[in-house]
Amino acid sequence: MTEIQLSTQTRDATVVVAVRGELDVVNSQQFDDYLAEASAATDRVVLDLSAVDFMDTSALAVVVSHWRRQVDAGGLFLLAGARYRYTKALWITGLADRLPLYDSVDDAVAAARPEPGAGSATGAGPSASDNTASDNVASDNETAG
Repeated sequence: MTEIQLSTQTRDATVVVAVRGELDVVNSQQFDDYLAEASAATDRVVLDLSAVDFMDTSALAVVVSHWRRQVDAGGLFLLAGARYRYTKALWITGLADRLPLYDSVDDAVAAARPEPGAGSATGAGPSASDNTASDNVASDNETAG
């Protein structure tokens, strides 16, 4: 028998639902019910899959339905910590390219913040180096012209 453990915590106005164990047809209804209850009062949900040992397509259908519901309502439904070895269904179906995937819960929570430009979050990481590169190109163009 497959057993899952589900837990919820709130971080920065985002509900984080953590899943541990195997997600399959046996417990997909329990998973669906839990996600529905956890996401009922919020527009930002992070699903932590870092402790999932197996995921079949019935569980993937639950994930997709909750993602669509949140997005259709103007919210966010982000996945965190999905490991290819255990959640292959995401990649096999091509959904890994469509669903918002983050390496960690911290990354997903940061992306879900209502106003991420309020501090150092946007000033660090890839976007900062991209801005520097475009600034350099603009400077080169100005000197060349």
